[in-house]
Amino acid sequence: MFDPPTLDWVTQPWGLQNIDWAALPLRIALGVIFVDAGFGKWRRGIRGTGDWMDSLGIPFPHLAASAVATLELVGGLLLLAGMLVSWVAIPLALNMLVATYISKVNLQMSFQGGEKQGYELNVILVAACVALILLGAGPFSLDSLIYD
Repeated sequence: MFDPPTLDWVTQPWGLQNIDWAALPLRIALGVIFVDAGFGKWRRGIRGTGDWMDSLGIPFPHLAASAVATLELVGGLLLLAGMLVSWVAIPLALNMLVATYISKVNLQMSFQGGEKQGYELNVILVAACVALILLGAGPFSLDSLIYD
């Protein structure tokens, strides 16, 4: 069996395994993406986001816009802090699944895009959220300070 070389020399001084570090880059990347998305919705005006959601046929579009913007902003901040990571990743993954279906698949956009952005990024965001649900926050997080 092939055992590829790893960077154990980086993690062993802290008594950690490489897998312990796996959540950190996911948390940072997802946190930044979701904070930017949520803050952007609020900054550009939640009414505009609600109008766009209304054009997609989403019920209670302005309420949904506020809920989604808040989920993305607060959820992203929680991911960055490493707090309640497995739990906050669940609604973020569901949010992205719904967004993918309603705004991409339902409109018959291609996976890779073309003239308009495809939904490959949405799929990656869902997969990364699922990975955090399974991995947890990792050692460099508020969760590890509280629960370890």
